Amino acid sequence: MYDTIIVGGGSAGCALAGRLSEDPGHRVALIEAGPADRSVLIHCPGGLAVMAKYQLNGWGYHTVPQPGLHGRRGYQPRGKVMGGSSSINAMIYARGHARDYDDWAAQGNPGWSFQDVLPYFKRSEHNERGADDWHGQGGPLNVMDLRSPNPFLPHFLEAGRQAGYPINDDFNGPQQEGIGVYQVTHRNGERFSAAKAYVTPHLGRSNLQVFTDSLTSRVLTEVRDGQVRATGVELRGQGGRGVPQHLMLKPGGEVVLSAGAFGSPQLLMLSGIGPADHLREHGIAVVRDLPGVGANLHDHPDVVMVVNAPQVTDLFGLSLTGAWNMLKGIGEWRRSRRGMLTTNFAEAGGFIRSAADEPIPDLQLHFVVGKLVDHGRKTVFGHGYSCHVCLLRPRSRGSLRLASADPQVAPLIDPAFLQDPDDVRRLVQGFKLTRELLSQPALARHGGRESAASAEARSDAQIEQFIRHHADTIYHPVGTCRMGPDEGAVVDARLRVHGVSGLRVVDASIMPSVVGGNTNAPSMMIAEKAADMIREDRSAS
Repeated sequence: MYDTIIVGGGSAGCALAGRLSEDPGHRVALIEAGPADRSVLIHCPGGLAVMAKYQLNGWGYHTVPQPGLHGRRGYQPRGKVMGGSSSINAMIYARGHARDYDDWAAQGNPGWSFQDVLPYFKRSEHNERGADDWHGQGGPLNVMDLRSPNPFLPHFLEAGRQAGYPINDDFNGPQQEGIGVYQVTHRNGERFSAAKAYVTPHLGRSNLQVFTDSLTSRVLTEVRDGQVRATGVELRGQGGRGVPQHLMLKPGGEVVLSAGAFGSPQLLMLSGIGPADHLREHGIAVVRDLPGVGANLHDHPDVVMVVNAPQVTDLFGLSLTGAWNMLKGIGEWRRSRRGMLTTNFAEAGGFIRSAADEPIPDLQLHFVVGKLVDHGRKTVFGHGYSCHVCLLRPRSRGSLRLASADPQVAPLIDPAFLQDPDDVRRLVQGFKLTRELLSQPALARHGGRESAASAEARSDAQIEQFIRHHADTIYHPVGTCRMGPDEGAVVDARLRVHGVSGLRVVDASIMPSVVGGNTNAPSMMIAEKAADMIREDRSAS
């Protein structure tokens, strides 16, 4: 029996397990559907390209056909391995804008303003630059500057300067806006996932038990005096094919779902907690009618502009020079953990405004030295560079629903990309600003030419069609277990599921609205804050 059972060994689950198990009297179980994070492709940052191309260490989800993308099904990679998506992502450390968290608090969630959450960001962080008002040292998560940045990056930064943008060397400092190089979750030239930060160093703790290759099929509940309470979970080993076993809670214990924006609402619904009519459609007995479960799904829509530049050697393009550099890079990484394989690919970028009267940046750029096509899953001949532009605060809202009562069947994922006309307008403007940046002399002198696919799109209407044909996610789904005090919310401000005691959700699914940046660091912040709330509530009971 356990004091806390955590379902999902991703960014939030690992952080929560590491913090709660610091108390030797608090017994914690951490359950991950995927395997242990032993692959060299995880630990070598450049292994990201191989994992993306062959969909390794992930669930391999796709959306339902998206009308806003001309009926295409979008790709939705989520980590299925210890560390979750922090073991397969591009390792960017970004928190979002302070106003994002102030908006959460303004929506009826006390304790979630930026001044409330900044201490948790700092507590989680060991920033190799040092501690200051914005950054921490001594935390479990190592954050650093790239060890071997691509030598082509200064040309991108100079192009940004020529386009009129400020150069920003710290997107997590007092000012988010500008063009710069991202800090990354690396240490000594290796990926530093949430698993390596919060769990791996503590596997010897007697009060922490980690289950890998174990699929949780449902939360166990009981009803007493009209009150629903979580009592444990049912899981299956061997990738979900094993004999069911039950992990039970001690009196007063809690189940915490940290399975992400797709896994957490799916598991709630499989357990009878969600929209009653939808559950009955799948023959699931209703334990708690909670219509908000699976609603409010949204994500950062993103489109990529690709530039052909034969003079720019990268890791994506196939050529004799590229192959030779790759072999040299492998040797250098193995010898000294330096060189081109320490890349996170999206090494530089920035936060910009789609119009001068926007109060804060509403667009984010990710600059990649390489011709990035279809999430890097397509083989590309020749060399060049690419620039993502994503919309940071989309208005479109979709949903996640069950496809089956079988926990091994992927859910129906509908982020409703580009459903709202305002999203299209902003992304069109972002595309034009990206084209303008990439056309500056600092980059143009390298002889790059925009790929034919996008070069033909000149008018706003043509650009919109290009976007609808090529846009997809930048991997930041949130919102499906929304935090709030209203009837449509799933959890309260202390992340407790409305109407079910002993059950919380701690991951990006609780975000009322997506932050203006990458979601990995905020997911760990949420877990850091949740650990304190769980301790406080236990002490008060």
